[in-house]
Amino acid sequence: MYYYIPQPPFFIPLIGLFIALTFGLTFQMQMQQRIQTWLKNPKTQGAYKLEGKDLTLSYQGICLGVWVFLGGGLRIFGFSSLSAFGFALFLTIGAGAFLWQQFGAMLVEVQKNGAKALDLAQ
Repeated sequence: MYYYIPQPPFFIPLIGLFIALTFGLTFQMQMQQRIQTWLKNPKTQGAYKLEGKDLTLSYQGICLGVWVFLGGGLRIFGFSSLSAFGFALFLTIGAGAFLWQQFGAMLVEVQKNGAKALDLAQ
């Protein structure tokens, strides 16, 4: 009698990593464009706001990739799909909301005090 031992799904975290990196690059490019627009015309108020469908879609794509990566990683360690992706969703929503809020506060600080406000070596 032979027993079939299933292989862990190593491909799922790689898919999540690819998704997160792809959307991360688009988010980076969009932020660079906004900052360059702001540098050309500092009176542009909307350049440092985290608004617009382009930024939110990119950030949500990053969060989707992180969720798939974390859930797939937990699946490798033997968790069921429901518990692995449920716990990963909880972590992703919490961390994603916190980072979005912190990133927005950082951009407001840069707009008010310039880029030197972020210098940690002072």
